[in-house]
Amino acid sequence: MELTWYGLSCFRITERNYATIVTDPYAEALGLPELKLKADVATISHEAPGHNQTRGVSGLLHEIRGPGEYEIGGVFITGIATNHVSKTAHNILYMFDYGNLTVAHLGDMQKVPTQTQIEALEAINVLLVPVGGGNSLNAAQAAELVSMLEPNIVIPMHYALPGLKIELDGVDRFLKEMGVTDLKEEASLKVNEARLPEETELILLTPRI
Repeated sequence: MELTWYGLSCFRITERNYATIVTDPYAEALGLPELKLKADVATISHEAPGHNQTRGVSGLLHEIRGPGEYEIGGVFITGIATNHVSKTAHNILYMFDYGNLTVAHLGDMQKVPTQTQIEALEAINVLLVPVGGGNSLNAAQAAELVSMLEPNIVIPMHYALPGLKIELDGVDRFLKEMGVTDLKEEASLKVNEARLPEETELILLTPRI
């Protein structure tokens, strides 16, 4: 499996013989370069320009914009409503189950779930977690959630980047909360079941922008 980050909450997840997924594609107006991606599926955590601009994704067969259970191209996708992002809409957390690897994308989660809610989630191998504050988790909340979920791999998202017009904290605050001082950035994450670390490992991805 390979995960590539494009800034904010937008990732492209690819795995041989499975559907290709893009999460939360954003609008160019937010200050990041225009997206030109190709995928089979797009998941939208909520209706906002930083998360729902599928025009930058070609080849789409499915757009998922709400809670529920889906099986597309060999991937089991579970959408779970979390906090409200407006009076009429929730943020959607997505779980992507590839059989031997599970990826969780938290969207714009705003509050740390209760222990009961955490226990309702299956084991998470790769956690994509917002850390920049604003309308989503801040660094301290994100670090608390990581300690509760105990994923194999953590990838921070939704934090300040050059040119971004949304006011967010930088990733440094999250790294400090996690006690990480020496960290190498990777262009993408390539992982399989055999290469999962036993202890939670934080990986910082360079945005493909």
